Amino acid sequence: MNEFINPAPVEIRTILSQAKTLAVIGLSPKEARPSNRVAKAMQGFGYKIIPVRPGVKQVLGEPAFRELADVDQQVDIVDVFRAPEHVMPIVDQAIEQGIKVLWLQEGVINLDAARKAQQHGITVIMDRCIYKDYQKLLGN
Repeated sequence: MNEFINPAPVEIRTILSQAKTLAVIGLSPKEARPSNRVAKAMQGFGYKIIPVRPGVKQVLGEPAFRELADVDQQVDIVDVFRAPEHVMPIVDQAIEQGIKVLWLQEGVINLDAARKAQQHGITVIMDRCIYKDYQKLLGN
């Protein structure tokens, strides 16, 4: 498996339509940051957002967690806004938490981490924007 292939659009549409809760890793409290804009839009589409970012108490009106391992509620999708070199520890925590879907945002490409997640039964969507896919596949 040299080349990573994202799930088909129909599978991504199913994932997005069934998910209710997104843990957003690296969610910035700064409104101008892509992570904030995307999470706010997804919140507007009805998703519960769980901010995961050390050093902040809350983002978008939701209490923030230091790391994914600290999240004590059901997470349907882990949405990652972190540099590729920071993804492997997130994958390890996702495996521990029994997460089913890992979404690596545009520009977040880590083949080793993606393969490890897949080997543990996690569906991986990599180098794609969850907001853009939502708009394209489920938007009105």
